[in-house]
Amino acid sequence: MAITNATDQNFTQETGEGLVLADFWAPWCGPCKMIAPVLEELDQDMGDKVKIVKVDVDENQETAGKFGVMSIPTLLVIKNGEVVDKAVGFQPKEALAELLNKHA
Repeated sequence: MAITNATDQNFTQETGEGLVLADFWAPWCGPCKMIAPVLEELDQDMGDKVKIVKVDVDENQETAGKFGVMSIPTLLVIKNGEVVDKAVGFQPKEALAELLNKHA
């Protein structure tokens, strides 16, 4: 499954079903750029189990505010529309896979 971009308008629709990893990021954020290839690898490894969506906090401040995102990258694990876990800052692939497998 490809990584999709979510917006204020479609975030609820994009994260309403199944297991979703929402990456709150910005183009100017160094650690966000570092985590992008990790998310690509994770998508290849776990794409059938988890959907990955990216949310640009500059363009989608309403959604970022709703979830209290204060620093980026913030990664929310969402299961059937409910936030079940969270990680802040750069995370290695193994840590993210472990975080997601707890809820799979």
